[in-house]
Amino acid sequence: MNIEQIKVSELRPFEAYPFKVQHDEQLEELSASIALEGVITPLMVRPHEEGGYEIISGHRRYEACKMAGIEEIPAIVREMSRDEATVLMVDDNLTQRSEILPSEKAFAYKMK
Repeated sequence: MNIEQIKVSELRPFEAYPFKVQHDEQLEELSASIALEGVITPLMVRPHEEGGYEIISGHRRYEACKMAGIEEIPAIVREMSRDEATVLMVDDNLTQRSEILPSEKAFAYKMK
């Protein structure tokens, strides 16, 4: 598993990402932390058919990096189908995030 430095400009959110990234105090704190310490946990991305990379895991870190003016983000690049990416994205968010709206959770389960 290789970790690559990916330009922020080459990243795009997952096409059907069902969760809203809240631009709140927690995101501002994450952005400040990343500005000081860097990204501790790499994003998970896959190559996008139109070029660049699609984010599977790490949408909040991506937004925090943009807020902090970070130009490159560490990411694990994996080849995977859209279905595989969807399952991984949903599972990651449902296990990692504590504040998910019931409507987001229901939509995410339907995606699987």
